[in-house]
Amino acid sequence: MSLQLYDTYTRSVRVFEPLRPPEVGLYTCGPTVYDYAHIGNLRTYIFEDILRRVLAFDGYTVKHVMNITDVGHLLSDGDMGEDKIERSARLEGKSAWEVATYYTEAFQRDIARLNILEPTIWCQATDHIEEQIETVRCIEEKGYTYRTADGIYFDTSRLDDYGYLARIDLEGLQAGARVRLGEKRNPTDFALWKFSPEDEKRQMEWDSPWGVGFPGWHIECSAMSAKYLGPYFDIHCGGEDHINVHHPNEIAQTEACYGTRLANFWLHGYFLHLDTGRMGKSLGNFITVEDLVEHGYDPLAYRYLCLNAHYRSPLTFNLETLDAASRALDRLRDLVYGWGTPGEVDAAWLARFTDRIHDDLNIPQALALVWDIGKTDLSAATKKATVRAFDEVLGLQLAEWMPAVVPDEVMELVAQREAARDDKDWVKADELRDAIADAGYEVRDTPEGPLVRKRA
Repeated sequence: MSLQLYDTYTRSVRVFEPLRPPEVGLYTCGPTVYDYAHIGNLRTYIFEDILRRVLAFDGYTVKHVMNITDVGHLLSDGDMGEDKIERSARLEGKSAWEVATYYTEAFQRDIARLNILEPTIWCQATDHIEEQIETVRCIEEKGYTYRTADGIYFDTSRLDDYGYLARIDLEGLQAGARVRLGEKRNPTDFALWKFSPEDEKRQMEWDSPWGVGFPGWHIECSAMSAKYLGPYFDIHCGGEDHINVHHPNEIAQTEACYGTRLANFWLHGYFLHLDTGRMGKSLGNFITVEDLVEHGYDPLAYRYLCLNAHYRSPLTFNLETLDAASRALDRLRDLVYGWGTPGEVDAAWLARFTDRIHDDLNIPQALALVWDIGKTDLSAATKKATVRAFDEVLGLQLAEWMPAVVPDEVMELVAQREAARDDKDWVKADELRDAIADAGYEVRDTPEGPLVRKRA
């Protein structure tokens, strides 16, 4: 089966064929670096990492570009409120540049912990002000802009198909509150360049042909993706929250300037939910990777959890599901390690795996094959080689994992506990389990015997 992907723009599953093989241009919307990324955000980056790995698995050279939004993203998608970076700087008593650098580095640490591949190109909005100004000028020259007291706005009424990606009632979209509706020609119009308020001290502002100010949030992605990938490239990704506003505005800008819809495929990852509802920074209920680590979880257990749900399906998070994922990952690591030295990959099993990942990244079914192959009568060496090939996509670092060396005195306690269990002396067995825990280790009983590991 050829690789097939669900394109949000056409609302259909389409066969993927690169525009300029063997290279694939991939743009993924990066973080707004005013706070830590929460695990809901990171679910989207895991899905995008899987996509990139599948493309590489298929032999393509992936040119992956990710933006860092360090200016222009206001508190509301409707061009209202304070700039998120400026607000964090004010609240934290730092410069806007310090805030952006700190949270950019935190994000990069988080994706490393989750074994998410770094993009080929990182591009910060503040490093590309000139490109953004030039893109606004291009849109202006084509007759799609108008000026208000607040800034330069995109006139969405000039595009017959504005908002096609979202398939929503355009009349229902809310107008931006920073500009009176009387100044905006249409409720869906959005800022390309914002003027610095006279009564508000800003740290990030630049001269432009229209006056001192800063770029709107949407223009950076149109400008930077075109710079590095061209005005029409293969795949653009983001979270489902980008479907209604950010991505339609990117498309509108690029259509006005270049006459393209920016990307051939538009892919979107769905939200992570807590038991109590959607996770979000504005809701004050978000969980970070560092939170998981502080509670003793390996970040790859969270990656494993995400692999159990299709990227276009909601995923509910709670500690019970994370515990189950953690146990499954531990068992898988032990299983694969126990198979010894890898041999030759089994072509038939690899073909089955390829069909599943080509089915719109059906990773849950692909992950199931890892467990299925363990039940076969293939040699241990073949199993290990084949699963390691699968892991080029799954990204669970199964080849790198090594069990911790357990001290002899702890192994002696484990042996005594096994003897007590054989004698059905459960009280003594429990006492020995507690002694093992006091030494900083845990023992897990499996059909293959006790597994001992250092406690997280």
